[in-house]
This record gives sequence, structure tokens and C-alpha cells, in this order.
Amino acid sequence: MIIAMKNLINQLSKKPKTLFLADSLGAAATTFFLFVVLRNYQDYFGMPKHILTNLSIVALVFCVYSATCLFLLKGNWTPYIRAISIANLIYCVLTLVLLYTYFNELTKLGVAYFFLEIAIIVALVYVELSIANAVKKLG
Repeated sequence: MIIAMKNLINQLSKKPKTLFLADSLGAAATTFFLFVVLRNYQDYFGMPKHILTNLSIVALVFCVYSATCLFLLKGNWTPYIRAISIANLIYCVLTLVLLYTYFNELTKLGVAYFFLEIAIIVALVYVELSIANAVKKLG
């Protein structure tokens, strides 16, 4: 697992634009799941609809940011990669606060969904920050 992660970081360091594609697609998937799936099946997850709407808006902003970086950046990737990684970490902290706040309303499926989402995003942040450091060293 660690070797696979290092290989991934090595490969993405050579093509940092691909990271913005992955981040944008992930944020689009999050937007879809929060706004379409979790809102429509709110009884199965427990998070209030207005919270899901707001989280989906945040994810959509991240999607647009990463897509913009993907299509417009020609170099100097590091500050933009760091910006999205910090934003992703803040999103995780916000999600943890919401999990705590609405814990009594959440179902087990809702708690599992949000913890899985956080785990995926934290792994992405690790990759993003590792790549930002590697790109900075290369450039």
C-alpha cells in the first residue's frame, strides 16, 4: 500500500494537471451524492436537507476551482495544489463538526458515508501535499 502510494505520488508529480482532474471529478461526485442521493434519501442518512445542500454547494465550488486550474494553469502548480488541499482539509473539519452537531439525527449509514468521505478526502490531501512538495522540488 505504501509503495503504491509512493508510485502514485511519483507519477502525479510529473503530471500535476492530472491531480486537478482527479480532484474535480471527486468534487463532482461528492456534489452529486450530497445533492441528489443523500437529499432524496435523507431518511436513510439523517443529515438535514439544508446542510446537504450547503455541503454540495461547497463541493461544487471545489469542482469548479479544480476544473479551472486544470484548464487554465500552465505552470506554478504548487500554490494552487496547496490551496485546494487546505480547502479539502477545512471541508473535512466542517464535516466532522456537522457529524458531531447532528449525530443524534444521523443514521449508521449517514455516519458511515461521512466518515468514508472524510477518509477519502484526507488520503487525497496527503497525495496533494506530497505532490505539491515534489513539484516544488522539481521546479
